[in-house]
Amino acid sequence: MITNAPKSCLRMPRCHGIEIEECSIPQLHDYLSKAVFTSKELVQCYLRRIELVNPYVKAVIETNPDALDIADKLDKERKNGNVRTILHGIPFIVKDNIATKDKMQTTAGCAALAGTIVPGDARVVTLLREAGAVLLGKANLSEFASMRASYYAEGYSSQGGQNRNPYNLAHHPGGSSSGSASSLASNMCAFSIGTETDGSIMFPADRNAVIGLKPTVGLTSTMGVIPESPSMDTIGPFGRSVEDAAIVLDIIHERLQISCPGLYTSWLSKKDVLKGARFGIPWKRVWEIASKNATKGLEYDSLMELIEKIEKAGALVMKVNFPSAEEIISPGGWDWEFGDGKTGSRLSEFEVVRTEFYRNLRSYLSGLEENKKICSLEDVVAYNVQHTTQEGGVPGTHPAWPTGQDNFEKCLESKDWPEDIYLKALEYIRRKSRDEGIDAALRFEGDNLDGLLVPLQADGGVACSVAAKAGYPMITVPVGINDIGVPFGIGIIQTAFKEHLLVRYGSAIEDLVGRRTVPRFLNLEADNYPYVGTPPEKALLL
Repeated sequence: MITNAPKSCLRMPRCHGIEIEECSIPQLHDYLSKAVFTSKELVQCYLRRIELVNPYVKAVIETNPDALDIADKLDKERKNGNVRTILHGIPFIVKDNIATKDKMQTTAGCAALAGTIVPGDARVVTLLREAGAVLLGKANLSEFASMRASYYAEGYSSQGGQNRNPYNLAHHPGGSSSGSASSLASNMCAFSIGTETDGSIMFPADRNAVIGLKPTVGLTSTMGVIPESPSMDTIGPFGRSVEDAAIVLDIIHERLQISCPGLYTSWLSKKDVLKGARFGIPWKRVWEIASKNATKGLEYDSLMELIEKIEKAGALVMKVNFPSAEEIISPGGWDWEFGDGKTGSRLSEFEVVRTEFYRNLRSYLSGLEENKKICSLEDVVAYNVQHTTQEGGVPGTHPAWPTGQDNFEKCLESKDWPEDIYLKALEYIRRKSRDEGIDAALRFEGDNLDGLLVPLQADGGVACSVAAKAGYPMITVPVGINDIGVPFGIGIIQTAFKEHLLVRYGSAIEDLVGRRTVPRFLNLEADNYPYVGTPPEKALLL
């Protein structure tokens, strides 16, 4: 059922008389430069927006009590002729697994980590603060970045509650960077930052009609981020346009000298650059799945229409395949336990993730400045069991986690395994997703294609998962709204450190598609739990 929301209660506040809903970073920068309003007034406006919308969407766990003071200091710098970058005085939000050394918490949404004190800002936060951006708050997320359970309410955390999709609140916003995407889509900030291991930037961006830019692993620093799998973890921007995302990437990248000829913003383009471009559409077990997905017919048809428009704009689009498709892509959709052609393989992505998560979480916890004796995954699991009413550590005791914390328990199993099990799985998923996957699909007539065009939801998320295994970059561009009122878009995948090509062709396709659709806030009073994963046969859905 879809019901309309009373729009008057959600109207975006004006900033010093100016309508700033959907304003881009350059537009806000121009207003600040011309003294139309101050950064402090801009922060006040976004804080008011959060007060109005967040009780429904629950995208933000907490706001920064120092945000107004920070903005005031930046206003004084501007008045004295010191403007650091285009981000000077621009408010942003970061995911709650990204460390901030201030009065806010860094918990990954889990009560077990409440009260811990981080030793410093995450590297990305440091770079953004140095650029003059104003940290407005911490975004909600699927608790522990969707790591804890195989079947759960997407976008839920004990610290932030159930984050909802601002387009239709009866549905989830995608995860695990759910609040980063939905806060931006709801105009609670100018840009936001998320993290991804597998799909955690891509899916929320796609389901919230914003741009998600997932960088190559290593292009941005994950120092100060609560880890999941360092072989696949990356941190990237959400923007309401490709331009906004590129502006932020220019600030937070670490390896510009080997990755991009010039600034990423210098690669922004219009639809005319599609003339002569060459793209591949990976068919086997990607578009093939999408074409047979009866529940995603509107999305598939719309994406095929877009591909026709791309061709009419002068691009060559051809069917290609990942040679390893049948080995690493489940015919049933996203499945990180799938490898070597079967679910439950010791050569799967999950073998890598659970081993690295167990080890690296211990390292992160040992480096905290203050910690209430949560020193390992075992301690987190025990805390969740002890506080199961709040944290659902026992299956069937909390509606957000019908299976309790079964993935955490599987991670514990990896602690005593021989090292070669992990190393074989890591080598396998990299080879199959890189040399026998994306790189092979990109090769055509002795040269590389300009990108691989993929769906993000209609294929069950499998293409995104191949990019995740490879640690390769990807971008999403909004396309439309499906028949349940949730946005969808198209993705572009490239090989390592080719983010500039994603910016070039992402902005071209964005120009071809037109402006994104703003949220409608359907089913405003929804109070359901939107589940993802494979339902257990006898799950207790409270």
